[in-house]
Amino acid sequence: MSVGHRISRRAIVAAALALSCGRAAATVPKRPATLDWAILETLLALGHPPVAATELIQFREIAVEPPVPASVADLGLRGLPNLETLLFARPDIIFNSNFYAGLESRLKAIAPVESFSLYKPGVAPWEPMVAMTRAIAARLGDAGAGEALIAGTEGEFARLRARLGVVDRPVLPINLGDARHFRAFGFDSMIGEAISRLGLANAWSVDTSYSATAPVGIEVLAQHPQAWIVVIGPTPPDVERVLERSAFWRALPAVAAGRVLWLGPVNPFGALPSARRFAGLLTQALDEARDKARG
Repeated sequence: MSVGHRISRRAIVAAALALSCGRAAATVPKRPATLDWAILETLLALGHPPVAATELIQFREIAVEPPVPASVADLGLRGLPNLETLLFARPDIIFNSNFYAGLESRLKAIAPVESFSLYKPGVAPWEPMVAMTRAIAARLGDAGAGEALIAGTEGEFARLRARLGVVDRPVLPINLGDARHFRAFGFDSMIGEAISRLGLANAWSVDTSYSATAPVGIEVLAQHPQAWIVVIGPTPPDVERVLERSAFWRALPAVAAGRVLWLGPVNPFGALPSARRFAGLLTQALDEARDKARG
């Protein structure tokens, strides 16, 4: 076999490898879509906004951040998305969650589907959130963005934990459904994980179902006289005003002692961005309350 022939074969092999790499690169999706808010906020934080997602008006009001570009098509309700709008958005991959598994067969008719399960009763969601972040970033060909998001979130928690120092009371995280009922968040919730990673104790130790227990009568708050009551928004209109007139509410030990923290809205079923947002809001509220007590 001549040298020229050997060189020719090497060239052919190199060309084949280059073609193979080109095809692999071409399979990296560039137009993701999702029905799930935890995935939506992760895509936004990674710098890969989806072409379509659900309930964007509510997302902007409840999750708040990261901001959603105007280019993202609104598919309507998470449980009943407009599949025609999704089709017109031309996604090349749809990231789904176990919350919307019933729609998976219909979604697959539009684009390939990859699913994640963050929230399961009795399972702490931090590692699933980290794993999902890595998986989505890698699937989009941007593993570095995933590692940066994870490292940035862990670094922010370390900074907030140092800022808080020792907090000698547990916190009781709740979301008010109305003036008489709330849902509470245990260790298997994003809220519970954030509390633990801030070095705080969660006063709610009762088993939860899909990360929250609801509805719980407001009288149960009397069982936690030493805790900070942390009210996580959104709060229904007029609830705070009704509670201010309630003799029972005012008589609760935590309320009477001024240990109620009213936080802005947070997506309780979010991923790393929501965990970071909640941690920041809670740290700021505790700092301000302690400063007020000292002053």
